[in-house]
Amino acid sequence: MAMTKLIGKGVFDGIAFGKIKFIKNSGGHFDVTKTHVDNIGEEISKLENAKKEAVIQLKALYDKALKDVGEQNAMIFEIHQMMLEDLDFNDYIVDTIKGENVNVEYAIYTAQKYFADMFLSMDDDYMKGRATDVKDVSKRLLQILSGVEVNSVEVDEKVIIAADDLDPSETIQLDKNKILGFVTRKGSDNSHTAILARTMNLSLIHISEPTRQAEISYAVFCLKKKKKKKK
Repeated sequence: MAMTKLIGKGVFDGIAFGKIKFIKNSGGHFDVTKTHVDNIGEEISKLENAKKEAVIQLKALYDKALKDVGEQNAMIFEIHQMMLEDLDFNDYIVDTIKGENVNVEYAIYTAQKYFADMFLSMDDDYMKGRATDVKDVSKRLLQILSGVEVNSVEVDEKVIIAADDLDPSETIQLDKNKILGFVTRKGSDNSHTAILARTMNLSLIHISEPTRQAEISYAVFCLKKKKKKKK
């Protein structure tokens, strides 16, 4: 089999060699159907109940992150809890439900898209990275509302994880003793996912070209950030 060479953007220095495990995840995307509703109060009640369950889940993730990556990095999941109560985010969802008589799932989806696009349009790289957090929080709410159980990725050997994107909550649940590195198609150097990977001493590279799951079983990547020239 011929070797395939893909060029990407490394987040920090590192070398990884091993099998690739492809993860099919939503990366913040969730299939949502727009439905007309008559009982607006019921949709708002669904939202509040989903937020309560999301807080419980995020507190559990915070406790795990506290042990694995320390208090500073565990704060990512406290930030996610704060996002759940953000007035602008919540007002957008509620106003959409009331103004368009639509289901709460669709209202969350439109709020996610609006705020994620807003962050991505900003010039500041740190703020761009917050788009991933909005998607992660929104996806959690949608999963709760749909009754989808959130399962962590199981690996039984050391692998390089390849995915379109990884949410912070997906990253922290991985067994870092069995992860050699990450390859993603999306993301930024300043995303919370990248910060977690760095703290876990795992290499991360962004490759814009789609990976060919059927053709690739092993990977080697070497990340070397360019050194700043001395004046």
